[in-house]
Amino acid sequence: MTFSILPFGFWLLEPAQAQVTEYCRISSTAVKTKENLRLLALKGDKDANRRYQQLIQKHAKEVQQCRNRTWPQVQAVWLRLYACDLKPGAIDQIMDRVINDGYNQVYLEAFYDGRVLLPAANNPTVWPSAIRNPGAEKADLLATAIKKGKQRGLKVYTWLYTTNFGYSYALRRDRESAIARNGKGQTSLYVVNDGNQVFIDPYNEQAKRDYYRMVQEILRRRPDGVLFDYIRYPRQAGSDSIATKVTDLWLFTKATQEALFRRAQNNKGLELIRRFLGKGYITAGDISEVDQLYPQESEPLWQGRTPPTQEKSLLSANERQPLIQTELWLLTVAHAMQGIIDFVTLASLPAKQLGIPSGAVFFPEGNQVVGQGYDSRLQPWDQFPSSLQWHPMSYANCGNVNCIVEQVQRVISLAKPGTQIIPALAGKWGEPVSNRPSLEEQMQALQQFAPKLKGVSHFAYSWQYPDHDSDRKFCR
Repeated sequence: MTFSILPFGFWLLEPAQAQVTEYCRISSTAVKTKENLRLLALKGDKDANRRYQQLIQKHAKEVQQCRNRTWPQVQAVWLRLYACDLKPGAIDQIMDRVINDGYNQVYLEAFYDGRVLLPAANNPTVWPSAIRNPGAEKADLLATAIKKGKQRGLKVYTWLYTTNFGYSYALRRDRESAIARNGKGQTSLYVVNDGNQVFIDPYNEQAKRDYYRMVQEILRRRPDGVLFDYIRYPRQAGSDSIATKVTDLWLFTKATQEALFRRAQNNKGLELIRRFLGKGYITAGDISEVDQLYPQESEPLWQGRTPPTQEKSLLSANERQPLIQTELWLLTVAHAMQGIIDFVTLASLPAKQLGIPSGAVFFPEGNQVVGQGYDSRLQPWDQFPSSLQWHPMSYANCGNVNCIVEQVQRVISLAKPGTQIIPALAGKWGEPVSNRPSLEEQMQALQQFAPKLKGVSHFAYSWQYPDHDSDRKFCR
């Protein structure tokens, strides 16, 4: 071992051997050494800074070597930054803590609640900057965090809300047509009780352009990956949590309806889609009228419909009505879901062009059929491209690990071979929190799925360090 004396009376122990403990954590002695050096470096001590940088490199190497031989090979943590993190040394302290805990990836929130983590002076998007401190207009917290993370051997992914554009978007008069509406005339502002979630029409060209531009700007900072969250429709409460009729669906905007009408493959199909959307049902009378309107056509057709042979000549309008109505309902649900799939495919395109990995964040139960209806979020994650990483939010809460394991098992069973699955777990090291077992317990329960699961992430840094998080949030 080598000993050295530092100014201000610090005695530091620098063990020559590896400094990682269980779960690839840096030992508490090495953590104290590094933190003392960081504080001295902040005060201008050049020698302390040199040795601090050396320790950063050493710990980066040790954690990665440990991760290479320890399951999970990827261990990530979700992180939100605040304006107070602009203070000198603040990002260093956060990233040190991340690597000290044995993480080799960090998921950095870059677009959330209608705000984007870009400098106010260099923000060409339609959203306000998350950091709006006077005098800090040019500060690029995102670029700084990516750089500081990479210095420590961390892969830094940016994490973005997707179809939830935030309240600031709803305030723009020129974007009203881009906001999703259901058949009751409501936007998500009326159905989500926090008053901040604004979901857009995924078929709207303006919304697509706005989002695409923002993703390009984020990627100019060259993160190691990008994750898309909120790829869905609003989650509603009570009986509205299940969509059972066409008015429950977010189809009542111009762009979505025009795209739906384009799915018709003949005039009969188009007319019945229009009537179904307008009333929420069709009658035998509607079918007879449409037959008379277009006698030259056989059966009503739309994408995906293969009617029974000789349906029209053998069955009356009354007999055909139940099947046609059911098929129209399935068409509208599929159309709503396809909008979500198309949107995330487009959103991930800029990353694909740069060779940067993308991932989709979703609820394992967000795609479920419930009785005669569907989970109101209509999150068709089982149809997301397998070229995307899958990040199921495995947050089930039953007081033990069983329900969490079931969620992960379901995702594995529905994934195509080769899909990279990285479950997100909610919890805290060393103790249960909010009726959830400790992270250690959850991880041990998921280890049975190795090697299908090579990675796990933890939500969130704020749960691991609640005091530090609130200090940063309120600049204490």
